[in-house]
Amino acid sequence: MKHVRLADKLDVTPIGLGTAPLGGLFSEVSDADAEATIARAWSLGIRFFDTAPLYGFGLAERRLGSFLRQQKRDDFTISTKVGRLLRASGAAGEDEHYKGATRDRPQFDFSHDGVMRSVEESLGRLGLDRVDILLVHDPDDHEDDAVAGAFRALQRLRDDGTVKAIGAGMNQSEMLVRFAEAVPVDCFLLAGRYTLLDQGALSALFPICLAKRIGILLGGVYNSGILADPRDGAKFNYETAEAGLLRRARELDDLCRKHGTELKAAAFQFCRAHPAVTVVLTGARTAAEVAENAAMAEMEVPPGFWLELRQRGLVDPRAPLPGGL
Repeated sequence: MKHVRLADKLDVTPIGLGTAPLGGLFSEVSDADAEATIARAWSLGIRFFDTAPLYGFGLAERRLGSFLRQQKRDDFTISTKVGRLLRASGAAGEDEHYKGATRDRPQFDFSHDGVMRSVEESLGRLGLDRVDILLVHDPDDHEDDAVAGAFRALQRLRDDGTVKAIGAGMNQSEMLVRFAEAVPVDCFLLAGRYTLLDQGALSALFPICLAKRIGILLGGVYNSGILADPRDGAKFNYETAEAGLLRRARELDDLCRKHGTELKAAAFQFCRAHPAVTVVLTGARTAAEVAENAAMAEMEVPPGFWLELRQRGLVDPRAPLPGGL
């Protein structure tokens, strides 16, 4: 897989593996399936891996590290996140999103010292001596603390060469715009806010990122599942999708079928077409899902689909389409 340049800092593969599913997001994953999933991604040439303490409350980091420790360190890029410290909570209980997770539970901490502890603990779970990218994770209700504490710590780590790039990972674009204006970041992980169902990043975030050469790691291209399979009960942004969103997803699915292609292929390739997007991250819980996602990147989506998509007003007219349409 050819590499691309991320924010003039790193050479990365344009497809990455997101590891939230390997932490048991929505359903439990065995150690064996997790290892097979990562190994399949590696065999397909994927060399970018994104994780976080939140994913399975440390489980995803441990599983990813178990595989990556067997590889040459310079052969892959890994990002993890700060802003949550994992602390023992007593009884395991059942988490709403992560099944089979550890007994630890996340506590928000966007302070300078909290971030430094978070990095040290992530390295311990990964079993690696360094990560390449650190992202402030979901500081929606902690914007001031993130700027005064977390980003100050990340800049220090970047300046001393501990990490190569810093940024933030969020499910919204508005706060990322403010971070782009206030903090010298290298990249953002934007989840679910630039898809066939939501092009909110077009107005402000993508223009400022292009102007400042801030790379975009784009996650959630299937909007938590609705753009993979728009069935009853499908998820959008981690919750059960509303009826209106489900109708739109099914309209997109019908259009794909009309043109002899797959909704997942259209969703994946639409996201890649924007010049602000450097890496598309897709989550998977099985080796078969990894292979399918990689195939969706290459499947033919006829030009007629993209033309009709625009003619019917199903996407923002400012959105670039594959093939320069």
